[in-house]
Amino acid sequence: MAKAPKTTAPAIHIGISEKDRAAIAQGLARLLADTYTLYLTTHNFHWNVTGPMFNTLHAMFMGQYTELWNAVDPIAERIRSLGHVAPGSYAEFGKLASVPDAPAKPPKALEMVRVLVEGHEAVARTARSLFPLVDKASDEPTADLLTQRLAVHEQTAWMLRSLLED
Repeated sequence: MAKAPKTTAPAIHIGISEKDRAAIAQGLARLLADTYTLYLTTHNFHWNVTGPMFNTLHAMFMGQYTELWNAVDPIAERIRSLGHVAPGSYAEFGKLASVPDAPAKPPKALEMVRVLVEGHEAVARTARSLFPLVDKASDEPTADLLTQRLAVHEQTAWMLRSLLED
């Protein structure tokens, strides 16, 4: 009788302990939730912005939500590479995110900008908080991902903040 094929995946041996991989994946799950929540808020504001800055903000928000949309996949795939399941529901994101959900009633244009500044800064803080664990585990791919995300969020917050100056 033929032997049944093995159906379980082999253990992960990438030089990072299971404990560290689990902790990093948990942190990345928070980053994913923050990123997705900020994506949704930015897209909401793109749809609902009004006023004299409509054209500028509508186009700017489109560029920003597109960048955020493209960011969620690499974060989720890094979680999977570490051997864990990436969260993917609104309920999970709501529990994990430090970024608040979009306001039920869209605010005025400059308040949208302020909300997005705060959102990008929150995502940057979440990303930055993972570095001690990532460094301890010598997880260079995650460190690289975090560095890239920090650069985007800090620059975007600066550009948005510039719109709020008198």
